[in-house]
Amino acid sequence: MASLRRPRRGPPRTPRGRPAAGPVVAGAVLALLLAACGSQLDPSDVVNAGSGTGVEGGGTVVPGADPGTQTDGTTPGASGDSGGAEIASTDTGSTSTGSGSESDGGTEGGTAPTGGGGDEATGDNAPTGDTKAASCDGFDGEQPGMSGDKITIANVSDISGPVPGIFESAQQGTRAYAAFFNATSDICGRDLEVLLLDSRADAGADQQAYARACDESFAAVGSQSAFDAGGAETAEACGLPDIRAYSLSTDRTNCATCYAAYAVQPGLVPNAMPQYWVKEEPDAVKSVGMIYINAGAAPENAEAFRSAWETNGWNIEVFQGMDVSEFNYAPYVQQMKDAGVEFVNYIGPYQNTVKLQQAMQQQGFEPQVFMQDATIHDANYVEQAGDLGNGAYVYSQTALFDDDSIPEMKLYRSWLEQVDPGAVPNTYGLYAWSATRLFVEQAVGLGGKLNRETLLQAMTKVENWTSNGVHVPQNVAAKTTANCASIIQLNDGKWTQVSQGDYLCGSMTNTRS
Repeated sequence: MASLRRPRRGPPRTPRGRPAAGPVVAGAVLALLLAACGSQLDPSDVVNAGSGTGVEGGGTVVPGADPGTQTDGTTPGASGDSGGAEIASTDTGSTSTGSGSESDGGTEGGTAPTGGGGDEATGDNAPTGDTKAASCDGFDGEQPGMSGDKITIANVSDISGPVPGIFESAQQGTRAYAAFFNATSDICGRDLEVLLLDSRADAGADQQAYARACDESFAAVGSQSAFDAGGAETAEACGLPDIRAYSLSTDRTNCATCYAAYAVQPGLVPNAMPQYWVKEEPDAVKSVGMIYINAGAAPENAEAFRSAWETNGWNIEVFQGMDVSEFNYAPYVQQMKDAGVEFVNYIGPYQNTVKLQQAMQQQGFEPQVFMQDATIHDANYVEQAGDLGNGAYVYSQTALFDDDSIPEMKLYRSWLEQVDPGAVPNTYGLYAWSATRLFVEQAVGLGGKLNRETLLQAMTKVENWTSNGVHVPQNVAAKTTANCASIIQLNDGKWTQVSQGDYLCGSMTNTRS
């Protein structure tokens, strides 16, 4: 990743240092906002998903099926089933050369997509990394989620709910790595099969989905749920290894069988990002506006950020929650204008970021800095925001998605396109890919000794995990918040890193001490 000093980018500035046209806007990931700092989550705190689940009473396993199609021909969200609904169960072991789609068959193996193999899929980037496959002697194939030729892993992510499809990319990332692995490799003669379940941004649905995962899968892998506390006790009670994309809540962090490619220790907030802005925009951080979604654990999350950032020299002038269903952003913009806010941090999904930016433009509110976390590091946001996105900043824990100097990033993009043509890479999908690689490398290394207990023991030894350089170092074993991030900025549809080095790393603030 290039080492750049932060230039003045974006639209021309007026004498006051503000953009002459177009706001510069910011916010933060819904998951980290609704659950990052962790609280006891109550499903009643979430907007009812209402129309979203899928097949009533569960569905039939469909090898090779499009995850958006049910066996009865309906699409996810067509029924009112109250549980964690199955979206589809995908046999990712069968691919068709160059077609960009899965075949109907359930055959093992497959061929790499165009651009998906080659030099970038060797060495550490091989499907099993640099892990030496252990002997398969003594392998027990009579375990939950196992058959003579398959190992089923479950992915439980928010697909329906208040923001439909918000974490679909986590399921795409898991499927992509499974397809990559199945094309050339196996675990003691067995391919991976991915069981896709919908947690519906609801703690109760998360719990019900994990009850199914306990019975029907060997492990849960790459999952991403805003209300992830729901299934934590269930996973631990049945001894289910849960190797998530992100863990967010206190309950999930405390779950003895739960780990994550991106762990969050609630209340522990990195200092590098706020210290960067104290240096780069010392005047702007004296007048900060924080607007957050007022649901679930979001108020507690926002309070932790406010406490940590004020410890680092910020002054939060406006600290305001809004309902998930809010459609009128004008009062929040007016509140920030009246307070003289020069630095806006919005905490919510990118779809609402665009609405806030539109309201800011309509009222002529042009703060010096608009920042959001990696929820808007997404081509869908770039397209929807258009010129409104120019100048927006993000603090990110991944490399840039178009960084072709990182072979693993090219693999992720290539196999994502293979399993779901047109799918957009984002932070959730990348960490799900990372979690699936982590599972695979540990499982292959155990060989004939593989079972739920030995897999969990192996996870207690994983430190400094970067999935071959696609994200910041993660101490998976310790389940602690990463202390590194980079600052990137959007201009003319392209993200560019503006902070120095690969990542800004530093100390942490514990808001619970």
